[in-house]
Amino acid sequence: MGVFNRRNAVTGWAVWQVGKRVAKRKLRRQPPPPPTLLQRLQSSPKAIAAFFVAAGAGLAAFLRLRGGGEE
Repeated sequence: MGVFNRRNAVTGWAVWQVGKRVAKRKLRRQPPPPPTLLQRLQSSPKAIAAFFVAAGAGLAAFLRLRGGGEE
């Protein structure tokens, strides 16, 4: 008697089909994921302005530190 026979194949196929249905059902019941950073930035003009101010400050600090060693 082999490990791979028709009965085990049919049982495995049936378990796989039922498992896929259960997994799909669980995925549909989950709440939607929280918005990403890009979605939050697109929805708020204040957030866009704050992002660019912070990016500018970071760039200025980087350039000041990088260029400060030469005389």
